[in-house]
Amino acid sequence: MARIAHRDRRFPSIAVCLASLAALAGCRFTLVEDLYVLDGMEACEKMSLEQLAQKARGYDHGTDSFELKCALSALRDAQPAPIHRTSLPARICYLLADRTPAPTSRERLAAEGVRWAEIALEETREEGPVRYFLAANLGLAVYDHTALAIKNLKRISKELERAIELSPGVDQGGPLRVMGMLLLMAPPWPRGIGDGERACELLERAVREYPLHPLNHIFYAQALWEVEEEEAEDEVKEHMRRGLELLDQGRWGDAKQRWTKLLQELAKEANANVLPPPGS
Repeated sequence: MARIAHRDRRFPSIAVCLASLAALAGCRFTLVEDLYVLDGMEACEKMSLEQLAQKARGYDHGTDSFELKCALSALRDAQPAPIHRTSLPARICYLLADRTPAPTSRERLAAEGVRWAEIALEETREEGPVRYFLAANLGLAVYDHTALAIKNLKRISKELERAIELSPGVDQGGPLRVMGMLLLMAPPWPRGIGDGERACELLERAVREYPLHPLNHIFYAQALWEVEEEEAEDEVKEHMRRGLELLDQGRWGDAKQRWTKLLQELAKEANANVLPPPGS
């Protein structure tokens, strides 16, 4: 049985829940045993879970990391409550993991997000968002482990397909966006689930229905270039420009730098002069 060696014994009830879910998840992929250590939490603003739930409605890629860590600490510290059956804990873990460059820390946060999602799925009215953040966290948890990533490909796909069916609009088209890139990057049949044409269809839908998220445009441009190449050159450049505009206009935190880098790499590959030079 997998073991969670929680460093702080102030959280017995939630730690037990997370440990039990680690045992379930351990049947599917190997998790780092220790929870990510949240330092400096004594400086956090004190608030009730009800206040946290209200404030957390605005959490996104632009939210300060310390605020997210304070929210995660409060959730760990609390006795089991309805908020633990929502998508919020898994979303917080995803937002933190996605911006964390150190692989071990990223894996710990993402693995915890998977566990929170599994807990929520026992009884939730937010099945679609929960399944989306489960898949997103699982993808980050196995990102640096090729064998584990391949092993969990079908599960990630299944969770995303269900999220698309139930809640395609969560995270401004997140399920469509992530599933599209999964299909674009995965090996094709019979070795994998890769399907460039369907990837383009899903990403085109993400752009059409949720046009204000820059990654929808960036990923669609990437898919068009990889599937259709020069035949889609004008459309590729159009969506690259739109992605850049949205990055400049929106509140994306440190994700802006990472997503701009994706654009720069695509621009270089497609020989598309649509971006300012790096550092400008």
